Amino acid sequence: MNTLLLSIILVPIIEIYLFIKIGSQIGAFKTIFLIFLTAVVGVYYAKHEGLNTIRSGLTNMVKNQIPAYELVSGAAIAFAAILLIIPGFATDILGFLLIFPVTRKLLFGRFRMNNKKNQTEKNNFIEGEFEDIEDDNDRKI
Repeated sequence: MNTLLLSIILVPIIEIYLFIKIGSQIGAFKTIFLIFLTAVVGVYYAKHEGLNTIRSGLTNMVKNQIPAYELVSGAAIAFAAILLIIPGFATDILGFLLIFPVTRKLLFGRFRMNNKKNQTEKNNFIEGEFEDIEDDNDRKI
């Protein structure tokens, strides 16, 4: 079964289940308030982290490095902001996991390609072709 179709079906079921369970524990109005609070706090923090990511990407570009991690991180922050706007507790948890830099580095750490070691190793050689010429009397230049 298609993953997208499966997620379209399962995510609302999980969210409704969590609404019922949490709402029965803390009450309906507190549940609704908690949903609005996580959306507002999450979007504000997404804006803050997005600006930090842009700043870091511009710093890497000034240093003449590729901001690969910053591009992936920016896309993850945008997706996390969308998840936080969608009402629900499961999407809020996933959104907060994507917004925090520590968990984002754990998830996307392999995209870190702009360290100085790789840059200096790339610049220590010159590409070229060579031909081994023997000392023959037949070939004079």
